[in-house]
Amino acid sequence: MRVRLPITVRYAETDAMGVVHHSSYVVWLEAARVEWLNQIGLPYTQIEAQGLAFAVVEIGLTYRSPARFGDVVEIETWLSEATSRTLQYRYRVWKGQTLLAEGFTRHLCQDTRGKAVRIPASVAEPLHKHLLPLD
Repeated sequence: MRVRLPITVRYAETDAMGVVHHSSYVVWLEAARVEWLNQIGLPYTQIEAQGLAFAVVEIGLTYRSPARFGDVVEIETWLSEATSRTLQYRYRVWKGQTLLAEGFTRHLCQDTRGKAVRIPASVAEPLHKHLLPLD
C-alpha cells in the first residue's frame, strides 16, 4: 500500500536561497511514515505501547527539483522491505506531476533499552500485509 501525505511548505522550511532546506525532507519523511502506519491500522503509539521503537539507522535521498515556500507537496510512502528486525520504507516527494526527491529510510526494531529485537508478530503481520517489495 502507498500513502500520499500532502504538506504545504512553511517559510521556516526554506533556506537563504528560497528553496526547501534539505533537512526539512527528513521531517516530512517521518510525518509520512507515521501517517502510513496510521493508514494500515498500526499507529506508532501502539508500537511504543509495546515497548518498541524503530530507530532510523540509514537514510538516503536524491533531490531532483526544488520546492519553495507555499508549494503543496505530497510525500508518497510505502514499505519496501521487512526482515525479522528491520524495515525499509521508500519515498517520493511530488509537486503535482513533478518528482522533487526520492529516497529511503531503514529502521531497526529496538526495545526500551535500545537493544535490537525481533519484530513481534503483532507488529510484523500488519506490516507484511502492506509490503510492496517491487517498485
